[in-house]
Amino acid sequence: MKYEFLEHTADIKFRAYGKTLNEVFENAVLAVSEYLSKGQKIKPKKGKIMNVSGRDKESLLYNFLEEIISLLDTENFIVVKAHVMLRGNNLRAEIYGDSASNYNSLDQIKAPTYSEMYIKETKHGWELQAVMDV
Repeated sequence: MKYEFLEHTADIKFRAYGKTLNEVFENAVLAVSEYLSKGQKIKPKKGKIMNVSGRDKESLLYNFLEEIISLLDTENFIVVKAHVMLRGNNLRAEIYGDSASNYNSLDQIKAPTYSEMYIKETKHGWELQAVMDV
């Protein structure tokens, strides 16, 4: 399982899993994409490079998710997948997606939150949890 959505009273909450720290960030993108697309198949027609930094893993995740949401809001670009390379508290991602105008009734996310956020190494790899304000 790459990710799962969890119950939350007002927002979107998900948990992502990966064998590596890079993979868990990539799977978080899949969860955000599924929510935004309402299950529509988004085509990875265009690629972009994204560079994000943070003071720790949680702030790096927050900034990464915020940038993905910002691309939809400012460039009408919906991200469907990413190839992530982490070095310390810096992230470089090759992201892929398409123009949001090619799809009907996409959902919106206002912002990521630090509420209930964590990233941890487990005996199976890595796990993260995030709550997104909708």
